[in-house]
Amino acid sequence: MPGENLTRVEAQERAALLTVHDYAVELDLTTGPEVFRSITTVRFSAQEGASTFIDAITRTVHSATLNGRELDPAAVSDGVRIQLDGLAAENELRVDADAIYTNTGEGLHRFVDPVDDEVYLYSQFEVPDSRRMFAVFEQPDLKATFQFTVTAPSRWEVVSNSPTPQPTEAGDGVSRWEFPPTPVISSYITALIAGPYAVERRELTSSDGRTIPLGVFSRKSLAQYLDTDYIVEKTKQGFAFYEEIFDFPYPFEKYDQLFVPEFNAGAMENAGAVTFTETYVFRSKVTEAVRERRVITILHELGHMWFGDLVTMKWWNDLWLNESFAEYISTLAAAEATEWTESWTTFAALEKGWAYRQDQLPSTHPIVATINDLEDVQVNFDGITYAKGASVLKQLVAWVGREAFLQGVAAYFKKHQFKNTELRDLLTELEAASGRDLTAWSEKWLETAGVNTLRPEFELDDEGRFTSLAITQTAPPEWPTIRPHRLAVGLYNLRGGKLVRDGRVELDVDGERTEVSELVREKKPDLLLLNDDDLAYAKIRLDDESLLVAIDYLSAIESPLARSLVWGSAWDSTRDAETAARDYVQLVLRNIGAETESTTLRTVLAQAQTTAAMYVAPERREAALRELGDAFWALAKEAAPGSDAQFQFVKAFAAVAHTPAQLDDVQGVLDGTTTLPELTVDTDLRWELLTALAAGGRVGAAEIDATLEQDNTATGRQSAATARAAMPDGKEQAWTSIVEETGASNLIVRATGAGFLRTADPSVLEPFVARYFDALTTIWETRSYAIAAGIINGFYPSVLADQALVDATRAWLEANPETPALRRLVIENLAGVERALRVQARDAA
Repeated sequence: MPGENLTRVEAQERAALLTVHDYAVELDLTTGPEVFRSITTVRFSAQEGASTFIDAITRTVHSATLNGRELDPAAVSDGVRIQLDGLAAENELRVDADAIYTNTGEGLHRFVDPVDDEVYLYSQFEVPDSRRMFAVFEQPDLKATFQFTVTAPSRWEVVSNSPTPQPTEAGDGVSRWEFPPTPVISSYITALIAGPYAVERRELTSSDGRTIPLGVFSRKSLAQYLDTDYIVEKTKQGFAFYEEIFDFPYPFEKYDQLFVPEFNAGAMENAGAVTFTETYVFRSKVTEAVRERRVITILHELGHMWFGDLVTMKWWNDLWLNESFAEYISTLAAAEATEWTESWTTFAALEKGWAYRQDQLPSTHPIVATINDLEDVQVNFDGITYAKGASVLKQLVAWVGREAFLQGVAAYFKKHQFKNTELRDLLTELEAASGRDLTAWSEKWLETAGVNTLRPEFELDDEGRFTSLAITQTAPPEWPTIRPHRLAVGLYNLRGGKLVRDGRVELDVDGERTEVSELVREKKPDLLLLNDDDLAYAKIRLDDESLLVAIDYLSAIESPLARSLVWGSAWDSTRDAETAARDYVQLVLRNIGAETESTTLRTVLAQAQTTAAMYVAPERREAALRELGDAFWALAKEAAPGSDAQFQFVKAFAAVAHTPAQLDDVQGVLDGTTTLPELTVDTDLRWELLTALAAGGRVGAAEIDATLEQDNTATGRQSAATARAAMPDGKEQAWTSIVEETGASNLIVRATGAGFLRTADPSVLEPFVARYFDALTTIWETRSYAIAAGIINGFYPSVLADQALVDATRAWLEANPETPALRRLVIENLAGVERALRVQARDAA
């Protein structure tokens, strides 16, 4: 991996030398299962006499010809780069090479469907992996046009950024597709998807009158589960919403959405050819939270067609401009253009929670991050770049006003279409539209890290009215920035068994103390809620009386968003060791049964499991887990038949079940001797129940193999890997198959890691602590980034949550001061355990 790195300095030097005009790429996908033929012709201008390099990760370079001059592949290529000396003012380079298929979700990924042995290919190039498919100047500011010609089996679907042409027969069941050139785009959003995909086609009319073809693709063996009409409906709603608010028609010729196997992320914004994880093809029942997440993802990637694809950051330090904007605008679109009207509640529960966690790690960084090289950006696809950036954009909209914000964005698209930009380019348009100077705002919000905490401070008269009310603001000592906030204060009172908002004040908060004069002489409400409507990015605390009311009546708060804010405040307080972990468990058990929002429910259930497993004092842990399991089972039985809540409680119960009685109930649900009204044990739920029994030692390899025989699919194989690794006696085999042996695909690595950490007795992982640290450097140096990160995070024995693991981690970090990206992954894992120890100490006290 180190040899594949590219520094920002190298990229700047290369951009100063070159202007890239166009690429013509010929790909032959009929050359066998390991490599494919890749012939690239690129034309570019350069400073005469200069030297540079082109990126090309290859197995073999057959030839390289620069301006008619044959280069010696052995001399100029090291398998990662090709050196180019003696450039002319205008240049043409032709590289003929064998490139390598991957099973890591990077470059051109090759997958064989176990159901029917069909081969499926798809590309994934962000950040630096188009160079795995063709020779390319791999950096976002060297935009060009791309023309792909593909030779593949005639019966395949072949998709790229441009509309798919009619193929020409090349004989022996092989055809050739010659795609039209793309617009000027960055290499990382080019794409190739090929294989016997099933496709359904629709179309829509763009705001400028063009007909935009739509395609929805999946593997043949999954096509029966693909709900194309719904996906297209959300896509059309997104198109209409974005074209109106951006005042800019869709910038490409067609829009395909392809659900592809073994995908590392949720989706990727390839221009006109978006790829999605297959987990969004629902072969079994999923939670409403997952259904909503799919819609947000569809809208997120569509938003990228403008922000990221039409206008692209110059270098990866402005990656947040792509991801934060897409995250913000997709939530706005879901809330205002689809039936998912409570998407801002989901945003508060899920995205902001992610941001707050990330922003309190030692590795936190400003939203506009320092990106020295590709390894830096690989680890920067995090809660700061996505969720904090989106939260801050929401704050910016409140600060400058929605109308001015969207006017500025529309002007930005018009001025910079098909070009590269930096942060200042966007701020310039927002300042022009709003009349606000955003320099100071940018410095405090985008160029510093850390999250502030806001608390109410007040005095009351004898009648319970405010004689003074202020909002105090603190910052962590390592990031001591006090920021300006635009926020609201909500006044909630008990009425008819409900907590109802009776008043709301919106104001600017700045400095360490801000007086809220508007509420002086007002009667103190039962619940005083800072950051009502979740406009600001900050942790909030409740006053003592409001906290007691919230604990007793959290489920009685009418507003789902307000409930989410209270849930979040209680969780933050627990993680910060301000309140006892066992109190958070009780808060959950007393209120979660009435929660109506699926994502809030899903988030809080997961947090309760983390609390019981890692945050409760060790001597109370077993009791907390047992209580949680019993309560989840009781809630599942009490929930409305067939409801999302029933489904979630059953899944949460299976995740924590470990006592003999609990495992008996899991077994009963699995074999049908215990039934819940309208609960169907479908394929994926069956795997979850079986994994619970495997972790509890109730079933072994024979039962897992038998279940896999009935579900010998890609998902079934991943589920089987998790179940095998969850067995108490399955840890060694899991470790060997992933850490010591190579070849497992990206999702098998991830699935095995999930099972490896699944245990009711964390001590079974103690023998792996030293082995983990002994293996780290070799893993980093010999595996691709996706696989290395999957192992480093998936096999770190965090569930031990003890001082011995902390000491071992610190010792490794002290002995290995090099490789910042690797250290960051380890430091983040360490921080989670150190936080657990602090919370355990508070709980014990």
